[in-house]
Amino acid sequence: MLLEFILPPMIIFMVIVAPIWIVMHYSTKKKMHSQLTTHDQNELQLLESEAEKMAMRIETLEAILDAETPEWRKRSREQLDDE
Repeated sequence: MLLEFILPPMIIFMVIVAPIWIVMHYSTKKKMHSQLTTHDQNELQLLESEAEKMAMRIETLEAILDAETPEWRKRSREQLDDE
């Protein structure tokens, strides 16, 4: 007797409400995790500036090597090929 009253609402809940609830829950979780925190943004900016500094240093070193030893690129490729 009690089962006759409880079963239809449970079926409706399990078929309609629960799937929508689960989808909404995980889509909200995904949105929360996909956004960077302010700490992460600061770290990313720091890493970007460090990478730019390193790129400038590498360009400077290559310019110095090109001026002092014009064949350095060819030699380093040959050494890599020998290995």
